[in-house]
Amino acid sequence: MKPEKWIFWFMAIFFGVVAPSYWLITGEIAGTVVLSFTFVLSAMIAGYLTLTARTFDPRPEDRLDGEIVEGAGEYGFFAPSSIWPFWCAVTVMVIALGPALHQPWISLMGVGIGIWALSGWLFQFYRGEYRH
Repeated sequence: MKPEKWIFWFMAIFFGVVAPSYWLITGEIAGTVVLSFTFVLSAMIAGYLTLTARTFDPRPEDRLDGEIVEGAGEYGFFAPSSIWPFWCAVTVMVIALGPALHQPWISLMGVGIGIWALSGWLFQFYRGEYRH
């Protein structure tokens, strides 16, 4: 967790310096607010990683005597092939198409497709070729 912790602390320090500098140079409020929120969120993540890193045993990549083989193991189960991510992407496209064309009924149709697509993705291993 040490590398991640230091990356987010660096980001917090960077945006903590950039936000007031940006306001002094440009006088723009919107950009200053966005940079300030980025500083706050980076500091929150860095603080969380700092606190939780104390309670975990170091990972093999965090130790000087760590071996590559210690990090081996199962990373999870992934579908060999699935059409459902495509249908979820189509859903997002249809939902975004509604506001683009000023037609809310298109977005509602996209929500309907989304319920079907997300259900298919969630339950793809309960029926069909890859049933458990």
